[in-house]
Parts: sequence; structure tokens; C-alpha cells
Amino acid sequence: MTSDQMKSRLEKAYPGDPIEVVDLTGTHDHYQVMIVSNTFRGLTRIQQHKHVMSVFADELKTGEVHALTIQTKLPEAEA
Repeated sequence: MTSDQMKSRLEKAYPGDPIEVVDLTGTHDHYQVMIVSNTFRGLTRIQQHKHVMSVFADELKTGEVHALTIQTKLPEAEA
């Protein structure tokens, strides 16, 4: 899965929210994603990360995405 594919999938899950995707190793299977979204309001950090991981559930199961580092924030945390 390419970083563009990762970003596209996240943009569908979190429309209009700031999203960054970094391929950490250049091997298309170790990624870091950063998302700022109101979707995370009221969720614990673990719930926020599970929400993001659910977007890539199939790829995480098969190992297509081997490692996923997740950073989530609420919009006011960005100000």
C-alpha cells in the first residue's frame, strides 16, 4: 500500500480533516499517520487509535501494513 493510498483512505474516513502520512522505511509497510479531527472528541487515546486502525483492518491482518504509528489530536490541540 502506498502512502497516497493510505492518505486517500484516511481522507474518506476523516473528510476535510488535516492528515499526514509518512512512509517510515520506504518499504510501503511501515507508516506514521497524523490526524486532527473532531471525530476523536470524547474518545480515549486508545479508542482514537483503534478508530484509525479500523480503516486499515484488512491490511493490518494480512501484514500489507506491518507497522502503523498513530498520532491523533483534536483541532483545539493544534491551536
